[in-house]
Amino acid sequence: MTHWIKFEYKNQNHIGILKDDTVDVYSGDMFGEYSSTGETLNIKDIKLLNPCVPSKIIALWNNYKTLADEKGLSKPKNPLYLNKAISCISEPGQDIIRPKSYTEAIFYEGELGIVIGKNCKDVEPDQSRDYIFGYTCINDVTGMDIVKKDPSFDQWTRSKSFDTFGIFGPCISTNIDPLNLQIESKLNGKTVQNYNTSDMFFNVYEIVSFLSKDMSLFPGDIIACGTNAGLGPMDHGDIIEISVQGIGKVTNKLS
Repeated sequence: MTHWIKFEYKNQNHIGILKDDTVDVYSGDMFGEYSSTGETLNIKDIKLLNPCVPSKIIALWNNYKTLADEKGLSKPKNPLYLNKAISCISEPGQDIIRPKSYTEAIFYEGELGIVIGKNCKDVEPDQSRDYIFGYTCINDVTGMDIVKKDPSFDQWTRSKSFDTFGIFGPCISTNIDPLNLQIESKLNGKTVQNYNTSDMFFNVYEIVSFLSKDMSLFPGDIIACGTNAGLGPMDHGDIIEISVQGIGKVTNKLS
């Protein structure tokens, strides 16, 4: 597997491949043409950036069997999704900031994220693999009490689009099996979610195929595959850590 990152070094942005405590530096575009510079840096000497800049973030709902069973839901006829505003993207390690317009429960949701690698439109599930660059960790932070606040309209987009509510990283991992990955969420060090991607209703290839028939997907676009049982609220000062097998972890504090 390969762990692609973006980082800042000496006031310039670079791409590279993370190997334990070092980074092999590359030039070019990780989604296009790139080449090794031959330089290797210590991870302590760089500033980690978000691994890509998506044109959109798509988030799935009701895509795990265990959580659906808990909530008395059945398998949807097709993937159900919503969009998170691009402005919600958080910097690596940045605090989750409670918005001034919202005083109620803020939930963590540990998820697997798909990162698209090339222009993708109208592909079949058995073709999807060729359009996926890799995978990343997601914390799909949600202002849960907003969703049903107005009985006439479910406010999913607003609930998930506050500034700093879009957490992903720390890298994009390639050559891993997305059908059998363990995802764990720890709240203040205590495990609160621990599940496998094999529990999905719609796997990553089916998701990409379905979405590509609705809209064009572009390099760097992120698809959050939905969360499973154990999602829950955070209190002020809580630290939430989301880890995905073969990728790494993202850690943030609610402030």
